[in-house]
Amino acid sequence: MTSPRLDALCIGNAIVDVLGRVDDDFIVREGLVKGEMRLVDAARSTEIYGRLGQVVRMSGGSAGNTAFGVGSLGGNVAYIGKVAADDLGRAYAHDLSSLGIAFATQPLEGGAPTAVSIILITPDGERTMNTYLGACQSLTVADVEADADAIGAAATTYLEGYLWDPPAAKEAFRRAAAIAHANDRQVAITLSDSFCVDRHRAEFLSLIRTGTVDIVFANEHELKALYETADIATAIEALRQDCAVAAVTLGAEGSLAVTREETHHVKATPIESVVDLTGAGDLYASGFLFGLARGLDLAGCASLGGLCAAEVIGQVGPRPMRSLSELASQAGFAF
Repeated sequence: MTSPRLDALCIGNAIVDVLGRVDDDFIVREGLVKGEMRLVDAARSTEIYGRLGQVVRMSGGSAGNTAFGVGSLGGNVAYIGKVAADDLGRAYAHDLSSLGIAFATQPLEGGAPTAVSIILITPDGERTMNTYLGACQSLTVADVEADADAIGAAATTYLEGYLWDPPAAKEAFRRAAAIAHANDRQVAITLSDSFCVDRHRAEFLSLIRTGTVDIVFANEHELKALYETADIATAIEALRQDCAVAAVTLGAEGSLAVTREETHHVKATPIESVVDLTGAGDLYASGFLFGLARGLDLAGCASLGGLCAAEVIGQVGPRPMRSLSELASQAGFAF
């Protein structure tokens, strides 16, 4: 097997993020559930946007944020996701390319517009997401096969759980995993959120138990939803039996790197204050995946993931403003 050319290849929903600060009353007035990610149509998306004040707009999506983090750490990374052939889609592609992320997926012509997620940030840093999926649901097997060489050259292909909703994307998912494994590479999945897990529990468990994915990323809420238990220890023991490697984030309690034989508990990186939780799990995955590709042990991967997550929650938006490579170097990581 040749050495990987890419540290990671990320596949997910290509979404333009619109971030706005609101108070808790705004959440109540809009009939939203604080902390929830809900899908909305184009009209509702426009309605909520129109009630916001100043916003920050950037190219996002969970796996896109993870790709950005790997690149900021100094990694070689590619991304597969569907945008439309519209102004937002062109801006998304330009944004990724300017950051050094290889992005060659052909845009959707004549269909739905590029996806938008309105992320409402309350004073406690919690985020409530209202997402119009648009073009990102149109990812197909053909899009994956067009980037087969990149998948085969990536140490890990990282799959976003949110993308499991559209049937065509499921097939794209499976095809990407097959290409990666045919080249003796690893496949990872992030469970994305507990509502996503509730929709696809049986299928996610099948992906894990059949070895379609080798590495699972989840927070404690997603993991408890996956195994339908209120006890995190029970969920972790179940996961240990099902999966070779798992990374479980525990918020202020840090994270766990879990294998069938052992568990490494890594404390959270201290921060002054939580500004915005958007992207915390995405950037944790960046550090963990980059660490794996560069030969860190699992505890080191979890520690680097925690460092990246801590950096992003101290600012607004899911993409760290400081170089993660410099941050990692200052923290004593050497690659």
